[in-house]
Amino acid sequence: MTSILIKNGLIINENQQFHADIFIQGHYIEEIAMQGIDRKADHIIDAAGKWVLPGIIDDQVHFREPGLIHKAEIYTEAKAAVAGGTTSFMEMPNTIPQAVTQEELEKKYTRASQCSLANYSFFMGGTNDNLDEVLKTNPVQVCGIKLFMGSSTGNMLVDNQDTLRSIFSQTPLLIATHCEDETTIRKNTALFKDKYGEDIPFDAHPLIRNDEACYLSSKMATDLAKEYQARLHILHISTEREIELFTNEIPLTEKKITAEVCVHHLTFNSSDYSSKQSLIKCNPAIKSAKDQAALWQALNQDKFDIIATDHAPHTWQEKMNKYAQSPSGLPLVQHSLQLMIDHAKDGKITPEKLVEKMCHAPATLFRIEKRGYLRAGYFADLVIVDPEKEEVVSKENIHYKCGWSPLER
Repeated sequence: MTSILIKNGLIINENQQFHADIFIQGHYIEEIAMQGIDRKADHIIDAAGKWVLPGIIDDQVHFREPGLIHKAEIYTEAKAAVAGGTTSFMEMPNTIPQAVTQEELEKKYTRASQCSLANYSFFMGGTNDNLDEVLKTNPVQVCGIKLFMGSSTGNMLVDNQDTLRSIFSQTPLLIATHCEDETTIRKNTALFKDKYGEDIPFDAHPLIRNDEACYLSSKMATDLAKEYQARLHILHISTEREIELFTNEIPLTEKKITAEVCVHHLTFNSSDYSSKQSLIKCNPAIKSAKDQAALWQALNQDKFDIIATDHAPHTWQEKMNKYAQSPSGLPLVQHSLQLMIDHAKDGKITPEKLVEKMCHAPATLFRIEKRGYLRAGYFADLVIVDPEKEEVVSKENIHYKCGWSPLER
């Protein structure tokens, strides 16, 4: 087994910062010592001046395979993830074919075993008519059930009340939801189409997919979870109004209802549509500066449990269409850690909180064994990063198959 000795790094882990050495044997951390480690190793890495963190765990990505490999593949996106410090990902079911049967879900696991450079899990997709397949899902292997309680890329809308009640009442798995009220979105879309025809401006996106749409759907999901005592995790919260649905008064291990915030909702706001246009069109929409500030406050107050990306690549040609034809989603998994380090340097979040929300909490919430923390006996999923090194995001250093990033200047 190959051994690695990492010396002199600043370890940020479990709400602490301290200088220490780490000895790795094979796949596992064998020793962490503040007094230094004097052992022979096949490789010695001097991490002086650098941060040593657990590998990032991203609980929401779209790697597009199978069926949409002109946009992305498991190999290319996992490569981008690892390049940016994300060592584990959970991928969504809106591929072609959709992962809504056990057979199709298993095909994704098989493919990832052949090509993924990162650890992986895949969500089982719920639809209005696949309850039997959903209930067959193995809770040990599969990270959860994904429900689109609002239409998005892939058209997997689940709006049948009987189906929703059956899933919330019968599955022991975590239920991850995309929450936007479809009736509200369709009404708003019609209003803007009447006003602008085919030339709807991109800054209308947060008005079409507005805070009311988000709140109505998130409230429905939390009500169902409370009624049936289900494990609910609401993805990519984007509005101030939704924050009231979540609590910071109990520890994460006891929470039945949890929430995620994404790096793009923390980084951009509606003023950025004028320069970024389609490049920041995503669902739920990036909202106002007031919403953005509220998201930061809720994150630091522990009303949000996880930071993720919702990495969702499309080709440049697809994104360059007019509003109605330009698909929602943006690629981010390669740069999520770098973005959050920038935010930490700006004082918006502490490094310890960053690690808690991107590493520890996903491991705890999804019950991932021996990952997400730097501990002896745990897998050696870790990241060494120079917090002072600057990188200009450009097509020359982007690993995504789509070849672009909203972070390019």
